[in-house]
Amino acid sequence: MADNADNAENAEHAQHAENAEHAVDDGAQGEAGPGYDWTWANAELGYDIPEIDTSKPSIARVYDAALGGQDHYPVDREVLEAALKINPEAVRSARANRDFLVRGVRYLVEQGIDQFLDLGSGLPSAQNTHQVAQAVNPDARVVYIDNDPIVLAHGQALLAKNNRTRVLLADMLDTEKVLSHPGIEDFIDFSRPVGLLMLAVVHHILDEEDPAGLVKAYTDRLAPGSHLFLSHFCNSIPDAKELEENLVRSLGRGKIRSQEEITAFLDGLEILEPGVVPVPLWRPDEPVSEPLDAGGLLIFGGMGRKTA
Repeated sequence: MADNADNAENAEHAQHAENAEHAVDDGAQGEAGPGYDWTWANAELGYDIPEIDTSKPSIARVYDAALGGQDHYPVDREVLEAALKINPEAVRSARANRDFLVRGVRYLVEQGIDQFLDLGSGLPSAQNTHQVAQAVNPDARVVYIDNDPIVLAHGQALLAKNNRTRVLLADMLDTEKVLSHPGIEDFIDFSRPVGLLMLAVVHHILDEEDPAGLVKAYTDRLAPGSHLFLSHFCNSIPDAKELEENLVRSLGRGKIRSQEEITAFLDGLEILEPGVVPVPLWRPDEPVSEPLDAGGLLIFGGMGRKTA
């Protein structure tokens, strides 16, 4: 039985490696498999990639599973399946959040923002930050930050040719280490406006870790004209508490907050219309059917501009 389990795990690792190899081959032709463009993955050379622990779920891989991606393991799918049992509609919030990213990044580039810091970026899926930004402005620069080694593993394995996009392994809780990272210091000019993305990541920061202080530590370093683009799980549906308990039980952390608490993360910034709202209602490209279901109500988001 043990040999069978080892063989199954080895087969799954091999499949992930094969997916990466196909992504490299396809990337040379401008595409990377169904729904993926792996040319984003320009990892910092010289990193030793930590061993990826597939016995425990990871935030990045669970989110990948929710988006219908391929880079997750059975332990990650178990977290998603538990959430589906609580509220099947709520899991669709991952797609709503991705659509929110697309609209927000496009808006920022249209306002002249040409450099982005995407914290807790996770694994790539369709329409990533760099794809949206560089479709409008090919010179836009994007740095992805994540603390999950699988994100960096894909980056180094795929050796992107996109010299305006980087992916770095770092813990966003260590503000100074992130902002002084050599892969950022020589790439992002903090004397000019920056688009700071904190999408579906602050709800993984516990109250005792001072999430408001962390957000402020980042925005304090930004130049006037910079924008904070943020989304967060909201306690706007009856099953919110049970979904939070699933996060804590499965991933060890998770905090679903109120609309007022989420809005407070933008304190000191000029909050752009329509404010902090369910993400499908934030500057939609087309009319949105209401009332929203749980997938539309679970994540609230908004954008704030630094004026001074």
